[in-house]
Amino acid sequence: MTEKQAEEKLRVLLPHWIEHNQGHATEFRRWSSTARNENLNEVAKLIDRAAELLEDADRLLGEALVKAGGPTHRGHHHHHHQD
Repeated sequence: MTEKQAEEKLRVLLPHWIEHNQGHATEFRRWSSTARNENLNEVAKLIDRAAELLEDADRLLGEALVKAGGPTHRGHHHHHHQD
């Protein structure tokens, strides 16, 4: 794989990873609320922390995407997890 090919691949993968993480973070927050409602406060705190870490990861992935040249305009709905 050439540098250009790797960059193009990352410009497709990074937005997909960010979107995927956002879905998980939303789900984590929902379950954190459920745990808190059931007085599982320590569990809720840990789930909240996991959501925060995913959000931190998204910020870093976003920076990587900018450095790679931003998202491609042919769409990022390609789900190539291998190669």
